Amino acid sequence: MKKKILIVVANYYKNIAMSLLKSAKNKIKNKCIIKVINVPGAFEIPVTISKNLNKFNGFIALGCVIKGQTPHFDFISKATTDSLMTLSITSKKPIGNGVITCLNKKQAIARGRKGSEAAEAVLSVLSQ
Repeated sequence: MKKKILIVVANYYKNIAMSLLKSAKNKIKNKCIIKVINVPGAFEIPVTISKNLNKFNGFIALGCVIKGQTPHFDFISKATTDSLMTLSITSKKPIGNGVITCLNKKQAIARGRKGSEAAEAVLSVLSQ
């Protein structure tokens, strides 16, 4: 039976998010049943996964946080990463972290394959 994977995509930076999503889908297509939920930003990813923990075997978190002029970047990046790790450990379900943190959009665009890497990590843990 195919595993069910939820991909939660923060579409604050729409073009970057779609690149991450495309690379994640390409990695897991035909291997899993996929559902995608869009959220406004990275901060909303953990709660969306939390609400769906019992419905899926694994999760892929995708999004982008770009450093601005204030410490907001640091708070959002750390809170999101910490929450994803806590959810994964407490639920004992894999969450591929494809939320990229960059200093500028050029870096973010160059890291579009990170969706594929997050998907590969989930597949690896599910096969254990």
